[in-house]
Amino acid sequence: MSVGLDFSGKRVLVVGGAHAARRVLARYLTSGATVYHLAGPGPHSPVSLVVPGVTAPVFPRSVGAWDALIAAVDLVAVVETTPHTDAVIAAACSRHRTWLSREIAASTSPVGSVTLVGGGPGLERLLTVGALAALNAADIVYYDRLGPTDRLEEWAPGAEHVDVGKAPGHHAVPQRDAERMMVASALAGRTVVRLKGGDPFVFGRGGEEVLACRAAGVPVTVISGVTSAIAVPAAAGIPVTHREVSHLFTVISGHAPITDSELTHLIGLGGTIVVLMGIGTLQQMAAGLARLGMRIDMPVAIIERGFAHDQRSTFGRLDTIGALAAHAGVRSPAVVVIGDVVSLAAHGDEAAADLLREAATLQA
Repeated sequence: MSVGLDFSGKRVLVVGGAHAARRVLARYLTSGATVYHLAGPGPHSPVSLVVPGVTAPVFPRSVGAWDALIAAVDLVAVVETTPHTDAVIAAACSRHRTWLSREIAASTSPVGSVTLVGGGPGLERLLTVGALAALNAADIVYYDRLGPTDRLEEWAPGAEHVDVGKAPGHHAVPQRDAERMMVASALAGRTVVRLKGGDPFVFGRGGEEVLACRAAGVPVTVISGVTSAIAVPAAAGIPVTHREVSHLFTVISGHAPITDSELTHLIGLGGTIVVLMGIGTLQQMAAGLARLGMRIDMPVAIIERGFAHDQRSTFGRLDTIGALAAHAGVRSPAVVVIGDVVSLAAHGDEAAADLLREAATLQA
């Protein structure tokens, strides 16, 4: 089934066992189709009209030759069958000009699986092909508040959607509970997707979730996502590295105060500093960097709500950014960038491309 196609009012015959065909049945039901299910091995098996919560036989066993069945529907979705039956269905579909789709069977293992999916910084077009494929195959999706969810019903049609997101200072579902929920769903044989903002392994606690799955004997895979540490500065026209300006960047979490020792090492490294979850500790960090030797005129940028329609950038220096942020009412989610690369975009987002082109020309 192609995500995004409108099957409203179409008659769809799904061929395959109920367990293997569960995702396909759910997708076509969600799309608005009238769905019939043939679970048996041949054309004389009962065909059932599938209604959420109800499975009512509509064809008696004596009715069901392939020609009659296929002539009565608009599309046949084959999930599992024998090679001979597949050939018979294909021939009948050709005769009656009925669409034929061969679908991937859902897992029939007693133990399901978990896939950690990086959803990027919230912009739909930054979802990877792998992320969309995993969502499309999911039985249940546990999602965070910062991941892209506006079209989750379309990306994971028929799946159960569970919000386990966290806000600063408020964890409606504690991390350990979210891990237990995912593991329990997988042990019940379900295909689980954990949809996270950014990348699961960049301050996303993805490592903890992988360990929880492994400890329970649940197969787990990770689909990397676009991290806001790079993408959000780019959305404001700031490259985290730039030839002859910065040859390295360091990503740190500002969730807790940074120690003087850590700040001293950051200054010694040079390059660009990218701070995630750092609004609450911004004042302490800026003051500490200045006190420990970073020059006070070092350019600093704060990009709020990256890629949202109301994305906002606040530019300043190390010695002024705290006051500017307080005056502007800067709030999370936001990414803080400290380094000379900020000056390439400090005249505003619209001028950033021109400044970068000019810098490249001068340094060529």
